[in-house]
This record gives sequence, structure tokens and C-alpha cells, in this order.
Amino acid sequence: MAEIATSPRERYRAQVRTEIKDRAWEQIATAGASALSLNAIAKRMGMSGPALYRYFANRDELITELITDAYRSLADAFRATAEGGTDLAALARTVRRWALEAPHRYLLLYGTPVPGYHAPPDTTKIAAELMAVMLDAVPPVPADRTPFDEHLDGLTFRAGHRPGPVTHRALIFWTRVHGVLSLELAGHFTGMGFDPALLYDAEVDTLLT
Repeated sequence: MAEIATSPRERYRAQVRTEIKDRAWEQIATAGASALSLNAIAKRMGMSGPALYRYFANRDELITELITDAYRSLADAFRATAEGGTDLAALARTVRRWALEAPHRYLLLYGTPVPGYHAPPDTTKIAAELMAVMLDAVPPVPADRTPFDEHLDGLTFRAGHRPGPVTHRALIFWTRVHGVLSLELAGHFTGMGFDPALLYDAEVDTLLT
């Protein structure tokens, strides 16, 4: 079926929404997500506050859009890495590269929660896509099960996923690389005299041993 062309009005609305999000990312990069202000964005764009609210009803709607875009960007990067088969080390390199390209984008997803903001359930669906890619990359694991493995049996990150030990290993991998990466991006390694990239690689190697 042929695509239905959007009207000039719809294209204009999409362009304005994109510019609003671009300005929002600039604010977040400068002052953090908690300081996000729609009125400041409107002023920067030469609009009135009420005019901007025709595109985003409130701050939370804008933050949700930004979070969704960020998750989608990371999920796309994961899928591109996974094309033709991949492993956890490649995914670890991908998430670090993605984070360093735009630390404020990473920190919006995995940093300090925005006060008063609660993400809607839909945003977790994209996060589950990331875990689904990792489940496919986990190498064979011992069949021995722990109480935590049994607890994970009910989780569904994708249809037909392998529960138990495989899910456990994927979660451990995900949380530990984020631990190192979050500390790096927050500046906690500054002045310690070592290269955070080498620490990250060493942690990934340890997890894969």
C-alpha cells in the first residue's frame, strides 16, 4: 500500500516538535534533566509558553518522548551490533560508545531519577528489547540453578526466551557494566590516575571468564 503523504501542517508540527526536543537535550546537557523548563525552551525558540504547550502538554510528556527516543537509539545500536551474530563483549563496547557520544542522554536513562517524574509502562517495552538482544548473546552457562534463577523463570523479555541461568547472567552483565560506566560518566574516576576505558574492558573480561 502506498504511503499517505502528510500535510504541510503535519510536517510543520513534526519539525517544531523535533526542535523542541533538540532544545530540551541542550538544556539537559547543560543543567540536567531536573532543570528542564518548557518556558525556557519556548523563550529560546521565540515562542510563548502557551504556544509550546500545543506541542507537548507538560514537562513529563516531553521527558517521556526524550526517554523513548534515547531507548530507541540504544536499541537500534544494539541491533546493528547484533546483525550476523554477536557476543556480550561487542554489546558492552556498543553501550559505552553510545554513552560517551552523549553522556546526558545516557544519564537520563540510567542516572538519577528526575524528581516528580514517573515513566509510563510503554518505555519499559523498549528496555526489554535490549535485554532480548543480550539473551541471544549469552554463551552457554552451567545448568546448576540458584534460588534467584528460579525467581527469574516468570520473566519474559521476548517470546521463547531462555529463563533461569541465562537471564541471570545477562542481568549480572548488564548491571555491572552500567556500574562502571555510570561512575565514569559521573566523574567519580577523575584524578584517580587510571584510564576508565581499561577498567571497563577489564570488568567485561572478568564477566566473560
